[in-house]
Amino acid sequence: MNLLNPIIKATLPLVPKPIVRRIAKPYIAGETLPELVSVVQELNHDRFIVATSILGEFVTEVKDAEEAVQQYQEVLTEIKDLKLESNIHIKLSHFGLKLDKEVCYNNLINILKTAADCGNFVRIDMEDSTCTDDTLAIYKRAREKFENVGVVIQACMKRSNEDIDSLKAMKANVRICKGIYIEPPEIAYNDREIVRQNYSTLLKDLLGAGCYVGIATHDKWLVDDAFQTIEELALDHSQYEFQMLYGVDPQLRQMIRDAGHRMRVAVPFGPSWYPYSIRRLRKNPTVARYVLQALFKK
Repeated sequence: MNLLNPIIKATLPLVPKPIVRRIAKPYIAGETLPELVSVVQELNHDRFIVATSILGEFVTEVKDAEEAVQQYQEVLTEIKDLKLESNIHIKLSHFGLKLDKEVCYNNLINILKTAADCGNFVRIDMEDSTCTDDTLAIYKRAREKFENVGVVIQACMKRSNEDIDSLKAMKANVRICKGIYIEPPEIAYNDREIVRQNYSTLLKDLLGAGCYVGIATHDKWLVDDAFQTIEELALDHSQYEFQMLYGVDPQLRQMIRDAGHRMRVAVPFGPSWYPYSIRRLRKNPTVARYVLQALFKK
């Protein structure tokens, strides 16, 4: 089936926009801030906390990165004014990482200042392997000035076990995820069970070191494994949280919430939903295959 992946990636731009919108709609709050607010309020009413992001990445001009900063500042202000239970998560490539690292860092600092003023928190997402070193370096640099910032570690990456050593030492706030990017086998695990076991190991190490961890997974096996680790370490519910994507397995997230755990739902929004969706599908040909099947059924 992997032989089909290049064909699938090349075909995606030909998929009519309405079909991509139909596929993406359950996973995206909408295009505008009011649409986001409506979804966050509904989730908060149902006792879920939220992490929101503005769709966008790999900007090609500095002005676009600066515009992203302004938009996130508006989101943070709205969260504060409406007393929403939500933080934000950002991609450094949206803030100009690939254009100028210093510009990117300064953009991040501006967001962290606004978030601190609003009593809020910023998570720096982890992107593909070309961004890993710079993302960790900028995170650690920003962490020297601000406490309200966290980062992400991907269990599929072979380097992650070493990367968490410095994060444990600084008691970092870390989200663990499996990782969605297709990476070379020289640097990433591609066996499902190995990724699972590495995820479990990373989680135990970080929680055992006293780090606050965002346990980001839709894998019931990993959820059960996390429950066991939490019990073994006798952790208070304030020392971690579970995280899932909006639109993915609502029953599992309700089960986690009803078991008494903090459950944060990641809710993206913004007018860039179409290019974002195409990029995500290109990086995950398995999901893209379903989109193309929907096209051929029309």
